[in-house]
Amino acid sequence: MAADSALASLGPEGAMAAAHALSLPADAYGNDPRLEAMWAIKASEHAEVYFNLISSVDPKFLKLTKVDDNLYTLFKETFKDIDIKILKTEDLKSNEAKERWRPFCNQFEGIVEDFNYGTLLRLDTEKEYTEENTIFATRVQFYAIEIARNRDGLNDAVFKSKSNR
Repeated sequence: MAADSALASLGPEGAMAAAHALSLPADAYGNDPRLEAMWAIKASEHAEVYFNLISSVDPKFLKLTKVDDNLYTLFKETFKDIDIKILKTEDLKSNEAKERWRPFCNQFEGIVEDFNYGTLLRLDTEKEYTEENTIFATRVQFYAIEIARNRDGLNDAVFKSKSNR
């Protein structure tokens, strides 16, 4: 992905400054386009690593957090009506969805590392990360949905197509 060249272009000092900047609280910044670009790079790198992981390791054996079982159980109880095979934007972004997701996510504060970091999430499990197939979600939303997809066998298509198994 382009993230590698973007980070490399910063040089060692720039990369250290970027890492420091990303560790500061959000209220320390306004809408700084440079910071937004750094977050986009970080989210893109996370997406690439995750997709490579489910492409090379059978997803049903993956453990994404130390609380996978709890996340899975609570997600399945709270969001029975969401089709996680092919998500719709409204499943995460509508006002009603936000009201349902907020308490779900907040219960993992201090439990799931970086629970509210911005993360890229695929809408359709059978497709790669593309502009059309990607939505912005919090890290705990990503984990809840991807743990369920892995356990329910919905990421198997990616694994089988990439590993030719």
